[in-house]
Amino acid sequence: MDIGGRRVLICDCEASMPLDGGKLTRACHAAGATGDLTLNTQLCRAQLANFQDALGDGKPLLVACTQEAPLFGEIAAEGMADDATDDADAPDIAYTNIRERAGWADQADAAIPKIAALIAEATLEIEPTPTVALASQGVCLIHGPGASALDAARQLAGRLDATVLVTDGDDVLPPAIMDVPIFRGTISQAGGHLGAFRVTVDGYAPAAPSSRGALAFEAPRDGAISECDLILDLTGGTPLFPAHEKRDGYLRPDPGDPLAVQKAIFAIADMVGDYEKPRYVRYDSEICTHARSGKVGCTRCLDVCPASAIVPAGDGVEIDPYLCGGCGACASVCPTGAATYQLPAGDAILRRARTLLGAYLAAGGAAPVVLVHDTRHGTEMIDAMARAGRGLPAAVLPFPVNEVTQIGLDFLAAALAYGATHIAILVDPRKRDELAGLAAQIGLVETVMEGLGYGGGRVHVLDAADPDAIEAALHDLPSDATAVPAGSFLPAGSKRARTLLALGHLHDHAPRRLESLPLPVGAPFGAVRVDIQGCTLCLACVGACPTGALRDDPDRPWLGFAEDACVQCGLCRETCPESVITLEPRLNFTESARGAIALNEQEPFECIRCGKPFGVRATIEHITEKLAGQNAMFASEAQIARLKMCDDCRVIVQFEAPDDPFKGAPRPVPRSTDDDLREREIEEARQKVLRERAASERGGES
Repeated sequence: MDIGGRRVLICDCEASMPLDGGKLTRACHAAGATGDLTLNTQLCRAQLANFQDALGDGKPLLVACTQEAPLFGEIAAEGMADDATDDADAPDIAYTNIRERAGWADQADAAIPKIAALIAEATLEIEPTPTVALASQGVCLIHGPGASALDAARQLAGRLDATVLVTDGDDVLPPAIMDVPIFRGTISQAGGHLGAFRVTVDGYAPAAPSSRGALAFEAPRDGAISECDLILDLTGGTPLFPAHEKRDGYLRPDPGDPLAVQKAIFAIADMVGDYEKPRYVRYDSEICTHARSGKVGCTRCLDVCPASAIVPAGDGVEIDPYLCGGCGACASVCPTGAATYQLPAGDAILRRARTLLGAYLAAGGAAPVVLVHDTRHGTEMIDAMARAGRGLPAAVLPFPVNEVTQIGLDFLAAALAYGATHIAILVDPRKRDELAGLAAQIGLVETVMEGLGYGGGRVHVLDAADPDAIEAALHDLPSDATAVPAGSFLPAGSKRARTLLALGHLHDHAPRRLESLPLPVGAPFGAVRVDIQGCTLCLACVGACPTGALRDDPDRPWLGFAEDACVQCGLCRETCPESVITLEPRLNFTESARGAIALNEQEPFECIRCGKPFGVRATIEHITEKLAGQNAMFASEAQIARLKMCDDCRVIVQFEAPDDPFKGAPRPVPRSTDDDLREREIEEARQKVLRERAASERGGES
């Protein structure tokens, strides 16, 4: 059987899953499969030849088994070695788990549509995530009480270039051979990442070589700087970094737990060499609404980043890919898509949801519940439920992501629009303090669903540490929720466009089709209100608007607004010199939200000298009224009249006026030799004429 261009191999795992070959074939065909289904029962052992035969076809494969993926990979590699093929010709094999997620459950007999959906989803091609390079030379700083820090250093000395920074040393016997540098001090400030940590140490003092009964230290000093690749923090105090578990190269085990300390020592011993880390977030400064001209607007990403990896940078922000821990909270709350999560890259997460839900419903499934979970804690909980409990309900579709905090309004709205009746988000209880951004997104979608008449309670956060409690919560989800007719729209365009597409589908099929739905403050949708009486149409708001929601017209005094582009960043309100702008968070489902409408429009003022339209009549009249007789520069009628002229006429009249401040005494005319010669010739000619006239007069008298 083929689906999505892949040949699919399915095994019932020694009949431990009650798979009906005929039903599964029909379900997969409904989900887009072609060809006949061969149901294996021991693909990894007795029927391994079936896998090898499939390899020989040269088609991309999908194996519905993750437990034996290493074995299948080894066989594929052996086949390459035998054929001496190039790495570029390596078999394309994908894997999906239908056992713990569907087949091992009390409702396995009803899970055929879910299995077909999981298979269809697994055939999607996912764009690879870009990476950033990290390098560690093994320079390790071990910080903690003397005895435990020295013990860790001795274990690591053969693998790493270890340095010990003890918080005390009075009870530590000086080593006979100083094979590990020992200092005393307290880290007051720390920054950096794997391969490039930088710490500031107060009370810094090297161990005295003459230490006898106990370690002694030289005179301390504050503000010492140390650089290292790795940090092993055994102090048990306040972590050196926010969200420290996300800081690569920084390990902070509980010093009271010897097993945890030993695990950390083993882990850090191998952190030498070159690494690649996913570049979790792509940032586009062109559509960022953080600031303009010194005015701060949107701070959503800055507010939710637990790792302090985001800092303001001019009109935008800067996201340090080396500090980013990949929680995705910034991308979740970003209203424009300036911050976009890339694990997976592109629109893969929405394409997965569309395929999963579409295939499930096409195969005959009903009332689907999307279970969003991470690939660590969530997968472990699902495995525990499958192996020791009732397993997942047949209608619960597991949806693994890198971090559940990457989920935003675009995904929640799209999943509901694609037919999900509920969305359950399985959260690691150790990360409850990172859910502020996710909670806001859930609040928005619940407001929308309640307002449109579908009813609230569609999104559930499950953060219990007990798999039995999670299992019970999933089995107890209400099944009478109003179903949303499943949409098939493609998740095309920007994040905002995809979100509006999903919200539009929800509105089109809503029990209560409102024209406008009020939203809580901080929502990324809404209108801008302008007090026309106080607005002078200076258009400062247009220049500040980063999304183009506020617009002007170069041919007339006009202020327009396109509501579908407004993210309620507040930059227009902060920039307005008259303070006449207010924000109204809402969802406008009418056609007026899809084009520019006029917020303020006034008559242009015509120049009193040339008649050319310029400025706004109300503004010119207001300025004239305010300045007339109140300022020495506008004391006379002529001076006031200049305010009513266009730029060109104002300049002309200014230079013609007698009070022109730029007008001075006439400048002397420069003289040259030609001027002197010319005047001499004129004078000589005049003298000649005078002589001739005198001679003529004397001749007449005689």
